[in-house]
Amino acid sequence: MKAFETKDGVWDAERLQVEAATRDPSRFAELYENNFERVYAYFARRVSTREEAEDLTSEVFREALAGLPRFEWRGAPFVAWLLGIATNVLADRWTRVAKQREVVIDDFEPAGGDDGIEQRAILYQLVDSLPDDQRRVITMRFAAEKNLREIAVALGRSEGAVKQLQLRALRSLRNWIRSNHG
Repeated sequence: MKAFETKDGVWDAERLQVEAATRDPSRFAELYENNFERVYAYFARRVSTREEAEDLTSEVFREALAGLPRFEWRGAPFVAWLLGIATNVLADRWTRVAKQREVVIDDFEPAGGDDGIEQRAILYQLVDSLPDDQRRVITMRFAAEKNLREIAVALGRSEGAVKQLQLRALRSLRNWIRSNHG
């Protein structure tokens, strides 16, 4: 079904599909067919494998079907709502992956005694030498034990920007440690 725009900016055909699917979930298939490629393409550009893009796309449509009764028509194409869900699904995936991944600083782990104190002091100096935004993210994340959302709000940045700052800071620290203690 092809959507067309009225003078109000409402996509009539698509709106009718959404309303029909809200009343009868079996009608969601039309919305799925019409929007699958756009949602899949969103993930295909952001993840490394086809299987992962397919899994994430499936998750978006599962969440969309479950959330359809709460959907509010705002005059934007339905795919805009789906891409909003996709953004959240991708952010959740990155959070899960980040939690599974540990920052390993094998040779720099404080062993206790004076040597551990010295190593910690060097690490604090290294963190202090990072660019301001990276230093603030690392300090809030590991010293204050804040989550990414809390840091993003405090810094007025997106969670994605905070993740990038954290990644760059940890890479810098890891590279310095490897080059000077490896």
